[in-house]
Amino acid sequence: MLLSICIPTYNRPENLKNCLDSIAKQVCTDFEVCISDNASKANIGKIIQPFKKKFKIRFKRNKKNLGFAMNVLNVSLMARGKFIWFLGDDDLLTKNSLSFLTKLIKKNKKINFFWINSYYLDVSYLKKFQKKFDINFLPKNLKTHSPQKKDRVLNFFDLIDHRICFDYLLGFYVNCFNRKLWLENLHVCNLKNMKDKRVWSNFDNTAFFIKVFCEAFSNSKAYLCSKPLSVNLSGVREWTDLYPLVEIVRLPEALDYYRSKGLSFFQYIYTKNYSMRNFFNFFFKILITGDKAGISYISFTRHFLKNLVYPYAWLSIIFFVIRKSKINFKRIFK
Repeated sequence: MLLSICIPTYNRPENLKNCLDSIAKQVCTDFEVCISDNASKANIGKIIQPFKKKFKIRFKRNKKNLGFAMNVLNVSLMARGKFIWFLGDDDLLTKNSLSFLTKLIKKNKKINFFWINSYYLDVSYLKKFQKKFDINFLPKNLKTHSPQKKDRVLNFFDLIDHRICFDYLLGFYVNCFNRKLWLENLHVCNLKNMKDKRVWSNFDNTAFFIKVFCEAFSNSKAYLCSKPLSVNLSGVREWTDLYPLVEIVRLPEALDYYRSKGLSFFQYIYTKNYSMRNFFNFFFKILITGDKAGISYISFTRHFLKNLVYPYAWLSIIFFVIRKSKINFKRIFK
């Protein structure tokens, strides 16, 4: 089997149903779907039952909530395909995306890591439908994860560029990779930190897969697939209040880790500076919001003072004023 689509899920039955329905519409057959339910209140087993007649599904329900990181790890261990593609339970596959991806993998036999572009869609759009949502009814001119328009083979660390991937691979749903190499490098995982169920409380329970990717693929080539093959819903995830923490704390930590594993000094400084574009805005938002935004996870010295050396940290004040001015201008002259 070529491809395992791995879906960690928790308490989003309707979104998961839409996701599986988009998979059921695919014409490709060389794949399986692995679903790890993190002790949802809803009966996820009942929801996936009708889809078992349409494609191969491996399903496991955790007896208790293990936290995001352990659920992602567990669903990857269920896979049997040569390649793994993580999908969020609120993601949708575009038409014929699996056929396109499997052909791409077969054509590029020496590539073990594929970065796959995606669309963004606000969840409010789905609420307009009285009946079950159909992937064929997507609006035109959807925003894409990456502005890239041309496929190419590049070095793994070349992906760490906001002009390609603004979240520097933290959005794990855009990565398709060799399962064998993934399994061989899971030793870098810090299981103690990963088992901390406080959402995004440390780097490992936020982005442990970054460590595995670096260990497994940093010295090899990667493929940039510019064609969006999935749709990622915005406005669904329950951790929205923690987004400032992710951007100004976890993203820079990811860049620090990339640097320790071979990211060039110039690229590190360039990307680290760009990651500070919302620094003051988000830092004060965390201070004001408090525990809800993860203030207890921040070190004032490591996450604030050290970042003041980057020009964009200071310019973030000006960027914020400009953005607010544009929004207010549009409201006035709407």
